[in-house]
Amino acid sequence: MKKVFMFLAVIGLMAISANIASAQEQAAKDTAATEQVAPAASNDASSLTPATAEVPLNQAIKTKFIEGGPGFMASIILCLIIGLALSIERILYLLFSKTNTKKLLAEIEKALDEGGVEKAKEVCRNTRGPVASIFYQGLLRADQGVDVVEKTIVSYGSVQMSLMENGLSWISLFIALAPSLGFLGTVIGMIMAFDAIQAAGDISPNIVAGGMKVALITTVAGLIVAMILQLFYNYILSRIDSLSIDMEDSSISLIDMMTKRQAK
Repeated sequence: MKKVFMFLAVIGLMAISANIASAQEQAAKDTAATEQVAPAASNDASSLTPATAEVPLNQAIKTKFIEGGPGFMASIILCLIIGLALSIERILYLLFSKTNTKKLLAEIEKALDEGGVEKAKEVCRNTRGPVASIFYQGLLRADQGVDVVEKTIVSYGSVQMSLMENGLSWISLFIALAPSLGFLGTVIGMIMAFDAIQAAGDISPNIVAGGMKVALITTVAGLIVAMILQLFYNYILSRIDSLSIDMEDSSISLIDMMTKRQAK
């Protein structure tokens, strides 16, 4: 599943790159058209009021992307795409790992009463999710005593927790990397702004404001990407916590069930 999401991430990056190229061409055309058309002179003050035109949201985003610098902005967008791909993969994995533990315990208890351990293992094999996998590993050692079953469940529970947390380190990396790239772009943009001031030989408000605006765009983009990925990251952690609590409660119920069966 990870390969599929990484492939989708690459496709998304290619689509964004194509949109950036088209936006750059459109911006160049608009600039050329603006330079060719001169404003008509008028003595009437009311005729000097410029007409405000609404810019579409996607066009505004593309414009800010180009103003922020394609290099750093593309890196930040790449962090967003890969981070979202990993987050969606984890969310789907955790959603498919959810099991109705009460129903599963009832089926296992019924299978133990009717067909013994073998039928209970068959029930676990036909049920998806980490809880059923833990139960199956415990039932494999049912003939060795309840203590061995408990140790097996605890050990294999750690394995399932590692599987559920797989990929979280990469998501946290992109959460930290996106604003760092934004700050780096800001610092470099400020350096370029001061270079422009030095080359002009004068501190012009237009040069300072333009350079600072371009520099801060990368910071805004990095912070937005980090916030989006942080929301997904916290949701994934909440799902893992819910599944781990479910695993612990159901494992205790299975051990109690095996203890009562052994006592009989």
